[in-house]
Amino acid sequence: MIPEIRKAVPLDVPAITEIYNEAILTTTATFDIKPKTVASQRNWFKDHGKRNPVLVAVVDGKVVGWVSLSEYSARCAYADTVELSLYIKEVFRNQGVGKRLMTAVLAEGQKAGLHSVISRIAGGNDISIHLHKQFGFQDVGMMKEVGNKFGKLLDVYIMQKMF
Repeated sequence: MIPEIRKAVPLDVPAITEIYNEAILTTTATFDIKPKTVASQRNWFKDHGKRNPVLVAVVDGKVVGWVSLSEYSARCAYADTVELSLYIKEVFRNQGVGKRLMTAVLAEGQKAGLHSVISRIAGGNDISIHLHKQFGFQDVGMMKEVGNKFGKLLDVYIMQKMF
């Protein structure tokens, strides 16, 4: 199974929302705790463009994962810095979908002239940390016990890649 990687379009937002909500309810990959609505995710999607792409992985015509580069901060000095988000539908994890999405979105970010990509990764998510290291992300710090999900205080690792 080799997924097609392409830029997301508005019709992909329901599938993106479904995948994100699965992560909200079952993982610590996001610190959101309440599922999102398609309407709220449509607003999120509108905030993305050439410098902040959203890409999807498609298998047999269905979106099975997505990745985005989102504005890191609204402050102008951060204009060349983005935050990476990557989510894969559970049944497609550990099959190379994440690697293909990372490859594509980092190429898009570099092409857009971005300088720095930041990822925040919950402690215990060793697979995500390993994936980021494979793409040249460096550890830049850890915030201790800043998230509380599923009744546990969680650390957050900060990783960064510069072009």
